[in-house]
Amino acid sequence: MNLSKEMLIAVLMGGPGAEREVSLASGKAVLKALKEQGYNAVAVEVSDTEPVIPEGTGLAFNVIHGTFGEDGGLQRYLEALGIPYTGAGVVSSEVAFDKNLSKDNFVEHGVPTPASEVVDCSKEVTLPRMSAPFVVKPPREGSSVGIRVVKEQSEAADAMEHASKFGSDLLIEEFVEGRELTVGIMDGEVFPIVEIAPPEGDWYDMETKYPWLSGKEVGSQYTCPAELSAEEEAVVKAAAKKAYDALGIEVYSRVDVLLNSLGSPYVLEANTIPGMTETSLLPMGAAEAGYSFGDLCVRIAELSLAARP
Repeated sequence: MNLSKEMLIAVLMGGPGAEREVSLASGKAVLKALKEQGYNAVAVEVSDTEPVIPEGTGLAFNVIHGTFGEDGGLQRYLEALGIPYTGAGVVSSEVAFDKNLSKDNFVEHGVPTPASEVVDCSKEVTLPRMSAPFVVKPPREGSSVGIRVVKEQSEAADAMEHASKFGSDLLIEEFVEGRELTVGIMDGEVFPIVEIAPPEGDWYDMETKYPWLSGKEVGSQYTCPAELSAEEEAVVKAAAKKAYDALGIEVYSRVDVLLNSLGSPYVLEANTIPGMTETSLLPMGAAEAGYSFGDLCVRIAELSLAARP
């Protein structure tokens, strides 16, 4: 099926998860861009797991970050309705969204990634075997929700208790000191790398990603293309592409990578529904590669329809 200007495109935004407000911002930006490109796009604000999709929808443009939008649930729902959708499919969405499954996949395929363990806190909060410093991550949340960095062993119990509110099978990951980088990939094309610099003394969490959500005046700063040597750029892009391929992600994604002082990359995760405002990180890398925001949205739609004939 080919994309046409007459086709009804339902831009799905919001969702029932913790990233609802960010998704609404992404959705409004995508809707505006598609309309400006002359496409027949409408907004569908999603609040639960059984959204009403307008009759005659030819493509669902999924911009729901996190729960239900990024975890395979919405994809399965749309497939049952016979409606094509943008981005990753059911299986790749499930695996990429679950940090424990992603980690297993990375290890299996030789993707460079921090050492880790999984701690079961379903019955009681349990401390990991790993010594500090480490990072505690709920396995199925996005935008750093529930994540805590443990620098001293005395902080471990509080961090585990906090993260266990968002999931019971917690991923404990070796803390890697390094430059925070992110790499957009679309249809196998690896975009220029974006470097993320959180405010001094902070780390890249929900508040520094989206200062407007918490009323903060200063958020993270971004540089694109990142100031890397040719060798550093090559190893980071290769690691990101290897992670993208290992997870079997369709159409597009954004892969987060740490680069330590020795020049070694460590893949953290792949985001299958990354932020999609004009100032978000995937569009930032795409712009450096020559895609306007409108071009990017249309290309994602075209590739998605081609992937789901």
